[in-house]
Formats: sequence, structure tokens, C-alpha cells
Amino acid sequence: MIVAGVMSGTSADGINVALVRITSRSGAGKPILRFLGHAEYPYPKEVRRFVLTAMNSTKTPVSDLARLNFLLAELYAEAILVTQRRFRLKAELVGCHGQTLYHQGEPVPFLGHNLAVTWQTGEGAVVAARVGVPVVSDFRPADMAAGGKGAPLVPFLDFLLYRDRRVGRIVQNIGGIANLTALPAGASAHEVIAFDTGPGNMVMDAVTQRLFGKPYDRDGKIAVSGRVHDRVINEVLGAPFFLRKPPKTAGREEFGREFVQKFIRCCGRVGKRDIVATATALTTRSIADALRRFVMRRSNTYLQFIVSGGGASNPTLMAMLANELRPLGLEIRSSDELGLPSEAKEAAAFALLAFQTWNRQPSNLPSATGAKKLAVLGKISYA
Repeated sequence: MIVAGVMSGTSADGINVALVRITSRSGAGKPILRFLGHAEYPYPKEVRRFVLTAMNSTKTPVSDLARLNFLLAELYAEAILVTQRRFRLKAELVGCHGQTLYHQGEPVPFLGHNLAVTWQTGEGAVVAARVGVPVVSDFRPADMAAGGKGAPLVPFLDFLLYRDRRVGRIVQNIGGIANLTALPAGASAHEVIAFDTGPGNMVMDAVTQRLFGKPYDRDGKIAVSGRVHDRVINEVLGAPFFLRKPPKTAGREEFGREFVQKFIRCCGRVGKRDIVATATALTTRSIADALRRFVMRRSNTYLQFIVSGGGASNPTLMAMLANELRPLGLEIRSSDELGLPSEAKEAAAFALLAFQTWNRQPSNLPSATGAKKLAVLGKISYA
């Protein structure tokens, strides 16, 4: 079956579409995934501006949020159709993550109840009608209903693709948020460790936009010309999120507008380029700190560190990360080397999750999300 996976992440920079062929092994074996093609489509500027405003917003009208739900669906559908024409392929199923507007993995009191909640927008029924095939969407609530945090979900793909009998691997995605999956050598599903490590590109992008009027620091050119201020990083890494044990998840609620404002204030009177450099180093230090605290002490079999996501294309970030990981003895590799382009990985993951759902199979990893049981994820919209 050819499945189109669609992802728009917390950076809200656009839409990623991955086309993959997925087949089931005979018996109870795991599915086999073969990558076919990938394309990216930036959001129109006014759409991205509205999405960023709507995230964690207290002022956006409900009417506009309802319109955004249908507008994003139209954009997702068009991205799928264009990708199909480009690669001369036709998907039989779509897995569409949607755009996260709010994610709160920890329960908080609300009207007499303690609730953990999430919201991904982009109407699956519209995508199904436009593309002409069934669509699986809204993946995260089923895990949360089972007692999980609704994230991370990509570890199901990591476990399928990267587990090795002899070599322990840590798979690190650096999107808007950075998250890892630790796979000890010969790991079973319940031995997988996975959690969000902190900001990925989110804080870097936000300070670059605010200080330089650019959506992101292309190739890390601004950061490489600045000086990292360790005092700021040490202060930030003392925040409760970084000290909390996994499973844990993060989003703009932790590292969005309010965090960026505090981060810039914490930097004080340092130069603008220094602020971007320090934000870049925050990502790499928080990753390394998470590894030391929660992963490396549990096993000495980890030898490889596989990087994916937009951060993998930032040479300054990758150089800083290599410097942080050197004392841990980890060999850095890209997911591209192992057959899956780094920018396509999350979209491919939701293609795989959709395939599982279509076949009534679970795809959360309770060891990663904290769920009490396995769950079949998502809702199906028929064409």
C-alpha cells in the first residue's frame, strides 16, 4: 500500500509530505517501509503568521480557528496532490498529523476535573474529499485517553527502522521541539526510552525573527559569528522541565513566545548575534544534558547517534552538538545515511501510524508516552 504522510510541525514553517510503500510481513511480523519520495511546501506568509498567533492564544476568535481548520485541510490536500503528480504515484491512504495549536501533556484542573489535552487542527474529512482516499488524522488523543501524554509518537517508526541487535542507537529529531528515542542493543518495545529534550529550532527561529527580521538562521551563519553565554544556558537548564524525568513532552506552551521573551531578557545587554548563538547552544546543551541524566547512565551499549529534522541541516548547530557528544563516545550519523531523508522522517512516521490504524493495529509505545496500554491511534475520514 502506498501511503502519504503529512506533517506540519511546531515551527509552523510549512507542510512536509512523504510517500512510502508499506507492506505487512506474513503472520504477526512488523510492517516493512520503503521510502518513495518527499516534498516540502512553505506556508503562505499570512497563514504562518496566523498559525503562530493562534498557538497557545488567548485572543483568537473561535470563528477564525474554525476557518483555520478547513483552510489548513485545503493546503494539506493540495500538497498531497502536487506531490503525487511530481512522483507519478497515487496514495491509497493518507496519514495527516495536522497543525498543533495546543498540547498539554500533564493534567491540570479545569471545571472540577483534571485534564490533559491536545489540539491538532486540519480537517481530515476535507483532505479525504479532495484527495479521494481515506485519511487518518488526530492521532494523539487516543494515547492520552489511555493515560499517556500523547507524545512522542515517532518512536514507533524509530523502533521499526533503527533497532539493532548489537548496537545501541539514540535517534534524535531536531524540529521545532527536539526529541529522542533511545534503543538499547536488541531492545524490545517496552525497553525503548523516548521523550522531548527541549527546544529544537523553535527558540533559535524566534530570536532570529525578533532580532534580525528573518524566519530562521540559514546555515547557522548568525550563530557562528556570535559568542555563547554559558551563564544564560546554565540558568535556563535549571528550569523544572529539564530536570523532570521522562516520559515528558513539550511544545510552545513551554518554549514559545513567553519563554523567548524571558530568554532575551536573561541575556541582558549582550550582542544580538550572541543571543542567537546562545539559543543555538541551548538546543545542543539540553540534548546532551538529557542524554547524561536519563539515557547514558542506564546502558553502555549506545554507540550511534542518528540525527533527523530541520536542525540536521544547520552546520553550526551540528558542530556544537558534535562537541557536546564527543565525551559521550557517540558516533553522529544522519538518517539520510540510513535511507530516510531527515526532513521526511516525521511525515513518514505518520504514514506508518496511519497504516497501523487502517489495519486496526496499535502504534503508541507506552514506554515512551506513559500510556497504561497500547492504543490504536487516530480517526478515519472516508472519501
